[in-house]
Amino acid sequence: MAEKNNNNQQIGDVLQVRREKLKELVENNADPFVITKFDRKHHIQQIRDNYEEFDEKPVVVAGRLMAKRKMGSVSFGNVADVSGNMQIFVKRDILGEDAYNAFKKYDIGDIVGVEGVVFTTEKGEKSIRVSKITLLSKSLQPLPEKFHGLVDTDLRYRQRYVDLIMNAEVKDTFIKRSRIISSIRNYLNDEGFLEVETPMLVSNAGGASARPFETHFNALDEDFKLRISLELYLKRLIVGGLEKVYEIGRVFRNEGLDTRHNPEFTLMELYQAYTDYHGMMDLTENLYRHVAQEVLGTTKITYKGIEMDLGKPFERITMVDAVKKYAGVDFNEIHTLEEARAIAKEKHVEFEDRHKKGDILALFFEEYAEEHLLQPTFVMDHPIEISPLTKKKPENPEYVERFEFFMNGWEMANAYSELNDPIDQRERFKAQEEQLALGDEEANTTDEDFMNALEIGMPPTGGIGFGIDRMCMLLTGAEAIRDVLLFPTMKPTTNA
Repeated sequence: MAEKNNNNQQIGDVLQVRREKLKELVENNADPFVITKFDRKHHIQQIRDNYEEFDEKPVVVAGRLMAKRKMGSVSFGNVADVSGNMQIFVKRDILGEDAYNAFKKYDIGDIVGVEGVVFTTEKGEKSIRVSKITLLSKSLQPLPEKFHGLVDTDLRYRQRYVDLIMNAEVKDTFIKRSRIISSIRNYLNDEGFLEVETPMLVSNAGGASARPFETHFNALDEDFKLRISLELYLKRLIVGGLEKVYEIGRVFRNEGLDTRHNPEFTLMELYQAYTDYHGMMDLTENLYRHVAQEVLGTTKITYKGIEMDLGKPFERITMVDAVKKYAGVDFNEIHTLEEARAIAKEKHVEFEDRHKKGDILALFFEEYAEEHLLQPTFVMDHPIEISPLTKKKPENPEYVERFEFFMNGWEMANAYSELNDPIDQRERFKAQEEQLALGDEEANTTDEDFMNALEIGMPPTGGIGFGIDRMCMLLTGAEAIRDVLLFPTMKPTTNA
């Protein structure tokens, strides 16, 4: 306890000293917070990448002071901007007595503008010989100690702004995430897709099996939900004649937190008229290859020691065959619900009374097959019971034209040959409502406006939903979904 009190006292002393420095600056008409802009002309990595062009040439950079070493009439520092960091060489004879004394009072974390000439020190360090330095913003809170950085995981997520300052690999992850999303957009736009936006606040949250968040709209005195999917509105646009549409946006599911789940996450859904789930498989292969090559420069990625090759044709296997391969159970030979329940009990697969034969097949797949699907794999032809928005297979109506895309044992995408028969769709919604009455809180309810749209007429359509966060995890090597979300959902802290 005494050690904690001492640490708190030391922190308090540091905060007080920094505020006193700011007060002195203000009193000397040098308040940094009155500065409205700085005419930066170069980024640090630009200088490093083109050093021969900049050697012994003047530059103007700006960034955060990350290190400072005083050696009498000479000081060294390190300035970091979004692109990288670079040493600065500050000499009293060049800067002038007053400016040099002012620089000596700067703190780690201060934001500065630097003008000077690029050169290489005797030790071979590319540096800037400073002719002028301007304090642009005063840091009143100390940064974490540089050699250990910000390592507390919970604090890193809560104070992402500090995490980005201290951990270069974190900044790189989020720069890559931005490039991944841009690459997806560019690919789809080039393929003729139209990016659209649909409502987040809805009266009927459908299109997926999930519990929604609920809220109240005061102006209308009506209860609303946050969307759990993008599907039903995008299909309305297919009905309206926009034949290739996509949306990248936040969806919200009232579920738990773990390494692969956050209650709000980024989903990309797209719909294309006049194609089916085979067309969605081809699009998925091409899209993943394009993004990996453009962002990483290769179609081979390694995640936790497992190499996955996006350059090879993706495996395609039915859910029945996957369960047969990994569980040794052939659901083609299981014809009744009683038989499905019996084999589930024998194999210790837990199920509920409301579950039908197709539900039990899906439980077997989750229990036995998913973890083995490390290489890019399409798992096709799901049971109708778990696919209320999907077209039946004409030759076997117990199954539907649906696939889930797996990598690293994770579900990465979910795609359908979309159900466009309004009579069949109403029956599927009715079956979902029966499941809701039996206690399935994730079941869909009938969306009458969507049903009206289907009755207007929707062409044969292929659709798919991509989990953007999991894609970013694999392509950046992040171990948890929170590592690719700038501001993940956290339990609020209490200030005691």
